[in-house]
Amino acid sequence: MSTIKLHRFPLSGHSHRVELLLSLLGLEAEIISVDLAAGAHKSPAFLKMNSLGQVPVLEDGAITLSDSNAIITYLACRYDGARRWLPVDGLAAAQVQRYLSMAAGLLAYGPATARLANVFGASVDKVKAIATAHSLLSVLDGELDGRDWLVGEQPTLADVAHYTYIAHAPEGDVALDDYPHIRAWLQRIENLPGFIPMQASAVGLAA
Repeated sequence: MSTIKLHRFPLSGHSHRVELLLSLLGLEAEIISVDLAAGAHKSPAFLKMNSLGQVPVLEDGAITLSDSNAIITYLACRYDGARRWLPVDGLAAAQVQRYLSMAAGLLAYGPATARLANVFGASVDKVKAIATAHSLLSVLDGELDGRDWLVGEQPTLADVAHYTYIAHAPEGDVALDDYPHIRAWLQRIENLPGFIPMQASAVGLAA
């Protein structure tokens, strides 16, 4: 029986990032949905797991981790013996880290934030978020010109960290039409054994 528990919200791209890697690694996990509307993420019990009161949270035996990028890094180090998803080579690992930083920065403040406005009604500067999203997508589309994956010759955490919010960017009125290399990259990820999608929301350009 799996010792892994994932506390998540089904429409959270950060949560899906972890769910996706768990599935790609073939790991079984108990998936626990956190009722954000009821404030379950701010309950004393949840705050003991993550003092920031945010999903996702991973429990693996005696280990408790929050922050999606930290969690996927842990899973890749702990359960991917071949180190396919987080290479051991120093340069490749640094290149993956570059994309994890981008995911925590431009991706979060771009397509993820634009989607928050439409899916959750968040009060954000949507115009700025959409502009940030297109700046990121332009960079990534150029970097994917002539290669299949963001780092190296096979998928890594760099791809996992960026997939969900880019795939669901149209929900935040961020069109992907002008980014052919990104669209092809999304399809390659979706063709991977073990791929699982995130629940779609019929809002924005995805309506």
